[in-house]
Amino acid sequence: MPASPANDPSLRSWIDIQPTDDFPIQNLPFGVMEVPEWGPRLAVAIGGYALDLYECAQLGYFDSIAEDVPELGAALPKVFRRRSLNAFLRLGPAAWRAVRERVSELLRHDNPALRDNELAIRTCLLRQRDVTMLRPVKPTNYVDFYSSLEHATNVGVLFRPDNPLLPNWRHLPIAYHGRANSIVVSGTPVRRPSGQYRPAGQEAPVFGPTQQLDFELESAFIVGQGTQQGSTVPLAEAENHIFGLVLFNDWSARDIQSWEYQPLGPFLGKNFASSVSPWVVTLDALEPFRVAGPAQEPEPLPNLQATGEQHFDIELEVLFQPAGATAAPLVISRTNMRHLYWSMAQQLTHQASNGCPLDTGDIYASGTISGPTPGSLGSLLELTQRGTQPLALPGGVELGFLRDGDTVILRGFAEKNGLRIGLGEVSGTVLPAAD
Repeated sequence: MPASPANDPSLRSWIDIQPTDDFPIQNLPFGVMEVPEWGPRLAVAIGGYALDLYECAQLGYFDSIAEDVPELGAALPKVFRRRSLNAFLRLGPAAWRAVRERVSELLRHDNPALRDNELAIRTCLLRQRDVTMLRPVKPTNYVDFYSSLEHATNVGVLFRPDNPLLPNWRHLPIAYHGRANSIVVSGTPVRRPSGQYRPAGQEAPVFGPTQQLDFELESAFIVGQGTQQGSTVPLAEAENHIFGLVLFNDWSARDIQSWEYQPLGPFLGKNFASSVSPWVVTLDALEPFRVAGPAQEPEPLPNLQATGEQHFDIELEVLFQPAGATAAPLVISRTNMRHLYWSMAQQLTHQASNGCPLDTGDIYASGTISGPTPGSLGSLLELTQRGTQPLALPGGVELGFLRDGDTVILRGFAEKNGLRIGLGEVSGTVLPAAD
């Protein structure tokens, strides 16, 4: 597929954008915002602003592409007045790309169509700080993979030191089905879950608030095109079904998870909450940041054998702010999405390999992403050796597991030749357990 003209690194916008901004004109991620007087609207992020796609459509700014993409033309403008991206995603890749490229044209520094229309600017362009961002999609299903070799090995050493890696791990992308309706948008507080766990040194379990609340640094892809039950997706076609990426924090109650461990995978220790970033960065925008993945040994079976560059060079970091702190959050880990052993394409192909249908808007998380160094671990389980070696932080704070009032922020960006494409951030603050 030829490179999108919206990716041209020389493009400049008439909106002021700093080199460190996550959302330059080459990015243009999609999300859903809400303004009290107007209700929900689909939007595109540009710098510190959100471009209201519904108002742009109302003013005729997408009429020029409606004939070329009939499915989009038939859906305008109402497809942009929704509480999720799902209806827009169902229009297919031609519509996604046409809208992104048209928005790129409208925001170019030398295009007066929107730039010189003061009334349209007041109607269509809102500061992100003045809008409420909603969860970007409404997933029917949510799957969490276990695709980082370093993370899987580290966890295995903690729990199975003699045989840390499961025998099937290098042969297929392991995953479990999570709880789609517990996924919340960034900024939503997360209440400490209660459950059954066994305190150290005791034989009998107790029921109460988790004492080992953890974060997990993950990315996730959004399914754009679904499939019919019984059909499969060849690896070469897998990315045609992926709309884009978000950041993802799969909160975990480690003590509950450990006690309930069973062959079917996690249950109450994982399904109480997961947090997702509000802006979906398209695969098209990330095209310049493709890289080869790690060598896979032994070679996967033919249906999972990858060729070309199916991984992405995306820097990731975890920031932590203790309860009651006024200082800026502190970075406690940095890693990179390129460390994932199994690519998004392999994950999707494996999911569909038994004929399981894919649904538009579904969320597929990577699993915790850890790197090869002590400072690149994606969970407190690893960073603190299951809480036995707390992190010593400024102000005398010792961080083993999360306490009430603590805030975790995940950030991510790709950067190359002076161009930065950011994924924004996903944040959450821990609330006390329910009475």
